[in-house]
Amino acid sequence: MTDTNTVPDQESVVLTKRHANGVTEIVLNRPEKRNAFDDVIIQQLISAFTDVHADSDTKAVILRSEGKHFSAGADLAWMRRMADNSHQENLDDSRQLARMMECLNELNKPVIGLVQGAAYGGAVGLAACCDIVIATEKTSFCLSEVKLGLIPAVISPYVVRAIGERQARRYFLSAEVLSARDAERFGLVHIVCDDVDAMNARCNQMLQQLAQNGPEAMEAAKGLVFAVSHQPIDSTVIDDTAHRIADIRVGEEGQEGLNAFLNKHRANWIPEST
Repeated sequence: MTDTNTVPDQESVVLTKRHANGVTEIVLNRPEKRNAFDDVIIQQLISAFTDVHADSDTKAVILRSEGKHFSAGADLAWMRRMADNSHQENLDDSRQLARMMECLNELNKPVIGLVQGAAYGGAVGLAACCDIVIATEKTSFCLSEVKLGLIPAVISPYVVRAIGERQARRYFLSAEVLSARDAERFGLVHIVCDDVDAMNARCNQMLQQLAQNGPEAMEAAKGLVFAVSHQPIDSTVIDDTAHRIADIRVGEEGQEGLNAFLNKHRANWIPEST
C-alpha cells in the first residue's frame, strides 16, 4: 500500500494513515508504553474513528499498533490518577471509554484488527469491536481487571458477544491468559498467522477480498448483523429483513452489482488491478 497522507495528533499517540486504494490505517503509536490507554489516547481514537466513519474515500479500515504489543490495556499512571478523582469524574471518564468502543463497533466500514504481542484489558474490547481479527501465534489476550480489584465493565457487551457468556464467566473471573488459538476457538480471533509478516500478508489478502464487494452493501450487511443478532425470529425481524433487501436491490449499488453479474462485467467498485 502507498501512503497518500499521514495525520498525527499533537503527541503522535494515534496516527491516521490514508492509502490511495481506499484503505485507512488507525495506528496506536505509543510503543514505549506498550500502547496503553489513557484519556489522551481515548480522545484521539474517538476522533480518528469519527473522522474515518465520515470519510467517503475510505472503503476499509485497519486498526493496529506500533511495537511488540497491541496494547497493555489501561495505563497505570492514568488509573492511579483516576482513583483519586470523584465518582462523577470517574463516571465521565468511563463514558469516554464507552464512547470509543461504540465508535469502533459501529464504524460503517469493514474494520480489520491486527493484534500482535499482548492484548490486555481494554485491548480485548478493541479486538471484540473489530469485524475481522488477525493475530499471530504468539499473541496473548487477558481480561486482567479483577487482578486490580476492578471489572471489565465497559468492554463487556462486546467481549461477551464475541466469546459467549460461558467463556466470559470463566475469563472475567479468572484473569487467565488466553492464547491466540484459544481466542480463535472462542470466536474473538478469526485468523492466526505464524508471525507479524504473515499477519500483514494475510491482511493484504483480506483487503483484496473486501475490495471485490460493494461498499454500501458491506455497510448494510454490518448493520444487518446488529439488527438480527440476539433477536427472536418474529414478524418484526422478518419484515425488517424483507425491507432491507428490497431497499438495497433498488439502490444504485445493488442495481450495478446485479447488472454486472448478469452481464458478466466488472462492477464499478472493483479496482482495475484485481
